[in-house]
Amino acid sequence: MRTIKQQEPKEFEEKVIQISRVSKKTKGGNNVGFSVLMVVGDKKGRVGVGLGKAKDVVSAIRKGIKKAKKKMITVPLNGTTIPFSITVKKGAGRVMLKPAPQGSGVIAGGPVRSVVEAAGVRDISSKILGSENQSSSVYATFEALTQIQRIVELKGIKLKSIADVEAEEAEKQKELQEKHAKRAEATENESKDKKAPAKVAKKPAAKKTAAKKAPAKKVAPKKAPKAEEKK
Repeated sequence: MRTIKQQEPKEFEEKVIQISRVSKKTKGGNNVGFSVLMVVGDKKGRVGVGLGKAKDVVSAIRKGIKKAKKKMITVPLNGTTIPFSITVKKGAGRVMLKPAPQGSGVIAGGPVRSVVEAAGVRDISSKILGSENQSSSVYATFEALTQIQRIVELKGIKLKSIADVEAEEAEKQKELQEKHAKRAEATENESKDKKAPAKVAKKPAAKKTAAKKAPAKKVAPKKAPKAEEKK
């Protein structure tokens, strides 16, 4: 009987950014190889970038993953976004990263999105200002995240965790629900108050008209005898 092995969930998410074919001229001829740019992250604040070179693609991917894991950094997150905006130039690549409100999502291009999502950033807005080459944009994004880490450590900036942000959102939602419930009760009470006096006002109006019509019939016969006495 064959036993089916259950695949365990991977600790890190691996993304292939770019695969390029490289050839080197030597005395013996052209040596053909491949270079693969890899991004590795756990989506909890840790991310790394590595470039692997080998004669085949599979071994190049493995080398890229090893190098990325060795160069991993811990990105400081303020809830679900980065703590402040930053613009960094690395080689030909230039990238601008800005924090975004919760729920806005990752507004970024392909290479920047791969690095940011691997780091666990859920809400961010970015723009590629330099070269459109994928590898240069990836290195510039990684450099921007490393600089954010250094600035936070040097200045001692206090950041909120994702749990704190979720608790604040839950409190805000409760307050909004309570406000809506109070408004609904107020509108119901106002509608009841408006309908109640309208019914009471119609009843006395009918009595007054009946009282005015009744004495008109009694006054008419009294005027006739007065005219006969004068004659």
